[in-house]
Amino acid sequence: MSTLATNAITDASGGNTATINGFTPTVSNMAGRNKIINGDMRISQRGTSFTSSGSNQYTLDRFFEYGSVASKFTVAQSSTAPTGFINSLLVTSSAATTVGSSDQYRIEQDIEGLNCADLAWGTSSAATVTLSFWVRSSLTGTFGGSIRNGAADRSYPFTYTISSANTWEQKIVTIAGDQSGTWLTTNGNGMRVCFGLGIGSTLSGTAGTWAAANYASATGATSVVGTNGATFYITGVQLEEGSVATPFEHVDYSEMLRRCQRYFCKTFPQDVAPANGLALPTESTVAMYTATNGQGMYFTYPVTMRAAPTITLYRGLSRGATDGQWAVYNGSSWNSATTIILGGGLSPVGFTPVVSTGGALTSGLAYLLSGHYTSSSEL
Repeated sequence: MSTLATNAITDASGGNTATINGFTPTVSNMAGRNKIINGDMRISQRGTSFTSSGSNQYTLDRFFEYGSVASKFTVAQSSTAPTGFINSLLVTSSAATTVGSSDQYRIEQDIEGLNCADLAWGTSSAATVTLSFWVRSSLTGTFGGSIRNGAADRSYPFTYTISSANTWEQKIVTIAGDQSGTWLTTNGNGMRVCFGLGIGSTLSGTAGTWAAANYASATGATSVVGTNGATFYITGVQLEEGSVATPFEHVDYSEMLRRCQRYFCKTFPQDVAPANGLALPTESTVAMYTATNGQGMYFTYPVTMRAAPTITLYRGLSRGATDGQWAVYNGSSWNSATTIILGGGLSPVGFTPVVSTGGALTSGLAYLLSGHYTSSSEL
């Protein structure tokens, strides 16, 4: 049986700490130190493959892609990963794309202000942070990214070098906290962490310095989308307070899923991408109706969401409902004409579906609703 080597040390304030296998625990680097959610790319509730849409499209949980022109790259949850990880986020370029001066192609995670308020950015007490991650690409050279505030008017472009093609390498970037600008400490967008895949010159700035500008990457960084078929993998993304990169904080799967569900949840099984008409067990509830409409039972989300979310409805089993609607059973058949109106308590906690039937249902009777939904309160 192996034992942990422990060496007592004395910190600057005179107290004792312990170094365990080369790692010194502190208040800021124990459990909960990673500001990034799903940095090991295990959770992907929306599916496992995505084509860049030309808008902010969420892919693996908490990570979204943006491309100035749609369909220039794809994103997938990959099983190619360095030792200690089982998944990565894979970007594959779909064309040799020329990046215009105002174009941008990127992967990003936005951090809720409540989760980074302790960094005190925008004040004289702004804390230093360290960004670490594992990366692999078919390309080599200098790559870039940035950290920005929610308003995208304060930016810190950074660079890192990929030395060997198709080889996992860990990168570490230490950033002095920004003492200027506005950094939200609410449930709004507190911080943007961006990895550039091809950023135009007007959205690129000098690496290693804060700027009062919207920079998504550093000047001169390699363009992944500039090479057809180029690949870019990333995992083990960690942003923590302090000037040293500590080992990646591995979190229990169920706990990480709950963190993701604050921003997106669904009634579909975790390994099933949301879609209409899937042959799966459906959510259902009995509803009591007035002469023209009825209000169903209250649906509670798995966790309290960041804010009142956007609900998307999906037709369940083949019960006559049209796509994007739930079906209602009237005692003898499923009604395909029923329209579901979301209301009756839409909040970060849950919602009540309200059924509009135009008087087609009988007042005072109970009916069965059937369908699926997704709920999104992303930043």
